Amino acid sequence: MTEPAISIQNVEKRYPSTHALKGVSFDIRPGEYFGLLGPNGAGKSTLISIIAGLTHATSGNVAVLGHDVRRDFRQSRRALGVVPQELVYDPFFPVREMLRIQAGYFGCGKDYWPWIDELLERLDLTDKAEVSMRALSGGMKRRVLIAQALVHKPDVVILDEPTAGVDVELRRTLWKFTRELNEAGHTIVLTTHYLEEAEELCDRIAILDRGQLSVLEDKRALLDRHPYRFLSLQLSGNGGALPASVERLIEDRHGDTLELKLEQGKDFIADVMEAIRDAGYRIQDVRTREPSLENIFVELTDHSHDTDEDAA
Repeated sequence: MTEPAISIQNVEKRYPSTHALKGVSFDIRPGEYFGLLGPNGAGKSTLISIIAGLTHATSGNVAVLGHDVRRDFRQSRRALGVVPQELVYDPFFPVREMLRIQAGYFGCGKDYWPWIDELLERLDLTDKAEVSMRALSGGMKRRVLIAQALVHKPDVVILDEPTAGVDVELRRTLWKFTRELNEAGHTIVLTTHYLEEAEELCDRIAILDRGQLSVLEDKRALLDRHPYRFLSLQLSGNGGALPASVERLIEDRHGDTLELKLEQGKDFIADVMEAIRDAGYRIQDVRTREPSLENIFVELTDHSHDTDEDAA
């Protein structure tokens, strides 16, 4: 039986004032592009730190390609590349030299130098190879951190908010590069607040919420299982108040455009449009769309109506 790329079994993490992870269990399959999502404070960063061996779980077990992150730290870390959310780097070394030093930490010698040059080329860093890190822009530093995580050719790559604060061009470059890594057989684990990234790239999605695993599902199945769709209507005319049957469906208003959330099998487009016309409006444009991952994420992690007991 093939070992999971990452196996997380009943992981708990307690701090003096916080129960950060509460019995989290799931496996990440070899070769998949996996999205690890959750609101701020959900436990994502804590879990990544445990996987990378930067902190220890209070209880439970984590393994990377069968290597326990505590008992077999060297082997598990050798199999793992982590792109951190923070820009952590040595400001004085030139880029190429820093990458060679990083490779040396994993026992990778001069035979890895051609791979480092390939990384520089694929990440558009070749002309910055002899420039010190402190002289680079934030976007270029982000590219170097990605190269740094890959210098030892890890089988599993964790990208922790890799496109935070970068421009659209760099986001597209990184999307393309990580797809190529995944197609070459690397397991990719992505955390991001740009949910369109996860929807575009990931095969499966896990959502952590308040330290617990809320969702673990194939992306397509997750998108398909929510029984509603959105209806966008552009109105004209001087109609009166909309009926309550329409008002309850309205998710958003922008000028003369309404966005309504319809439950399939219960709320019918024809009925909604008839009610709006009866109120004295003309409908100039009609558009429908399926729920996005962002819509589903917000629905699953919205605690605005929780009681104090629910939040405990």
